[in-house]
Amino acid sequence: MNIIITGAGKGIGFELCKSFLMHSGIHILAVSRDITRLEGLAKDHPPLRPFAFDLEKGEFALISSQVASLPGGKIDILVNNAGLLIHKAFKDLTVADNQKMIAVNYLAPFHLIQSLLPCFTAGAHIVNISSMGGFQGSSKYHGLSGYSASKAALACLTECLAGELKEHNIKVNCLCLGAVETEMFQSAFPGKKAPVKADKMAGFITDFAMKAHHFMNGKIIPVTQSEP
Repeated sequence: MNIIITGAGKGIGFELCKSFLMHSGIHILAVSRDITRLEGLAKDHPPLRPFAFDLEKGEFALISSQVASLPGGKIDILVNNAGLLIHKAFKDLTVADNQKMIAVNYLAPFHLIQSLLPCFTAGAHIVNISSMGGFQGSSKYHGLSGYSASKAALACLTECLAGELKEHNIKVNCLCLGAVETEMFQSAFPGKKAPVKADKMAGFITDFAMKAHHFMNGKIIPVTQSEP
C-alpha cells in the first residue's frame, strides 16, 4: 500500500508516518519543507521516503513524479495533513496572511489531488485534515478567522470531490480535528493543554484512512473531545 502524507515533518504528520509504518507492506512518500526528522526515521524504516517540498510555492508535478518510484507506481491513500495557522485578530489580518493560509490549507490539497489523479488506484482514499474551526456550527475563536475559513474551504472541497471522483472509484473524506497537543495548537491557544496527544490522533487517522472509505464517502467528521 502506497501512501502520501503532507506536513509530515512534525506534529501529527510525523506521528502518522510512525503509525502507518507499524503496518506491513506500507510505503510512504512523506512530504515536508523540513525533512530533517524524517530522514532520521527513514534510516530505520526504508519504506519511508522523505521528500522536501514547499506546499506554498512548489510545483506539484514534482510530487506526482515521485510516485513512479513507489512499488506499482500508484497511490492508495493521500492524507492532506499540512496546515498553516497565522494567529491574528481579524482587524490585523493582511491579504498576504490570508493568501499564505489559503495556499497551504486549501490550494495545496486542491493542486495535489489534481496532479495525482492519474496516479490513484481504483478504490483509493483521500483524507483531508481540516479543523473544528472549519466545521459549520462549531465554536469559533479570536484570532483564527483566516485559518478557520481556509479549513472550511477544504471541507467543502471534500464534498465536491466525493461526487466528482466517484466515477473513478476514489473516495474522499474529511476529518475536522479538535484540540491536539501540537506546536500549532500552542500557537493558537498559548498555555492551554490539549486533551489528545499527537500520536493518539495519528493512530485514529491511520485506522480511518485504511478502513473508512469502505463505508463512507464525502463525509465531514468532527473529531474532538472538548473545546479548547
